[in-house]
Amino acid sequence: MPTFTNPNIHLATLQDAKQLETLLNTAYRGETAKLGWTHEADLIAGNVRVNEAMIMENLNVNDSVFLKYIHDKNEIIGCVNLKQNEQKLYLGMFSVHPTQQGSGIGKHLLLAAEEHATNVGSHSIYMTVISKRNELINWYKTKGYKETGERQPFVEDAVTGIHLQQLEFIILEKILN
Repeated sequence: MPTFTNPNIHLATLQDAKQLETLLNTAYRGETAKLGWTHEADLIAGNVRVNEAMIMENLNVNDSVFLKYIHDKNEIIGCVNLKQNEQKLYLGMFSVHPTQQGSGIGKHLLLAAEEHATNVGSHSIYMTVISKRNELINWYKTKGYKETGERQPFVEDAVTGIHLQQLEFIILEKILN
């Protein structure tokens, strides 16, 4: 089992799926998400970002892990999903509980993602970010991520909410040393 520099960060297990679901939905959607600054509640209607089945699917796939940030009461207050894609690592479902945002947890999770990437032989980490989320994109840029110039459509689905406007993703990438 890999260990990370930050003692609060661990690999999530199947038993964590429900807590991860709650955290992700709280951080991204609905009124509670608006307590933080990284939400999508003004862009996408509804309270669901993911469901437990989606998380279980990611936990059961080879080359996919969730890192979890544990609070002193064994409560998961941050997470990120990392998927190996050839020599790159895809970073998704990155979240910190809205009441904990701005406390450094996100920075620690990104550093742990880089540790994991190095351990699995990845040369870079990339992610998709909704293009209208300028404040978040700028935060990632301060962490060394750069726009690749690529864009992808953000397609609505039956689970994760109705888009309140036309949305697309930009791709950000960080080359690792």
